[in-house]
Amino acid sequence: MAPRQLVVFDFDWSMADQDTDRWIFEVHAPDIRRKIKNLEDEVQWTDLVAQSLEELHGRGKTRDDIENALRIMPFHPAMVRAVTNLKASTNTTLLCLSNANSAFISTILHAKGLENLFEEIITNPASFEPSGLLKLRRRVDPTGPQHQCKVGCSPNLCKGEELEAFLARHLPEYDRVIYVGDGENDFCPILRMRSQDMVLCRRLRGLEHRIAQEGEKEGLKCQVKYWAGAWEVEEIFTQLST
Repeated sequence: MAPRQLVVFDFDWSMADQDTDRWIFEVHAPDIRRKIKNLEDEVQWTDLVAQSLEELHGRGKTRDDIENALRIMPFHPAMVRAVTNLKASTNTTLLCLSNANSAFISTILHAKGLENLFEEIITNPASFEPSGLLKLRRRVDPTGPQHQCKVGCSPNLCKGEELEAFLARHLPEYDRVIYVGDGENDFCPILRMRSQDMVLCRRLRGLEHRIAQEGEKEGLKCQVKYWAGAWEVEEIFTQLST
């Protein structure tokens, strides 16, 4: 039988070629984008984006405005080909594990014809209210039990715990797990991976730095491949299909 593999994608700067949270405000309200940059070390990120979406709504920006901005956000055609061909030619399950939000991700996937790509999308929940306000909240409710991450995940979501929970829901275990990521918060899940697994790490971003600084100390076991452009992910996925 063909190897049963799981491919896990972060979304911002991993599957897409931009950061959804920041992009929306760069398109519609650069002054709010500047405010976010000034406050990001003081306010929990998901809460800060939620507050900023309320401010954007207060200025009269609509659901259509937000969704249209997401549809034009950079997303490389090679990435569309890469994931489409991989899923069609191999025994592969795809999981999205992201600190973005469900509304942003689903809008973009639908625009790219990828709405049925993922087995699950694990992210912060968001939905449009009748008024057009995009209401965003943390995946981990701040009023309830908190995750137990010791590696540095943001309070809204521990990617390592979420990956382990997904794997427990989808037994038997996969022959190989491939994780495509770029940010510092992708370090936690790849520490849970095995020697036969692989991380595709985007160059010149936070994950590359953490692997270099902490990978050996933290006992990183999985193989590491580096990439800069989506065409290189397509190249790696093509090799996996043959």
